[in-house]
Amino acid sequence: MKLLYFAWLRERIGRSKEELDVPPGVTTTSALVEWLKARGPEYAYALAEPAAVRVAVDRVHASGDASIAGAREIAIFPPMTGG
Repeated sequence: MKLLYFAWLRERIGRSKEELDVPPGVTTTSALVEWLKARGPEYAYALAEPAAVRVAVDRVHASGDASIAGAREIAIFPPMTGG
């Protein structure tokens, strides 16, 4: 699965993308974020406040309980603002 990181998440994690094999028990976007937090201090730091993180599954914004089954790309980014 391809993971993409944007804005300050990319800066804190230290990469803009990576390919990962997610464990079978990680089935939702919130479970993915929790699993990523355990991958190392940079992930724990970047994802410390899950409420400050948004996720898109195959380019569609997703809630925390959204399934990641069959997803090819998951983007993780902070909330966006603008006008």
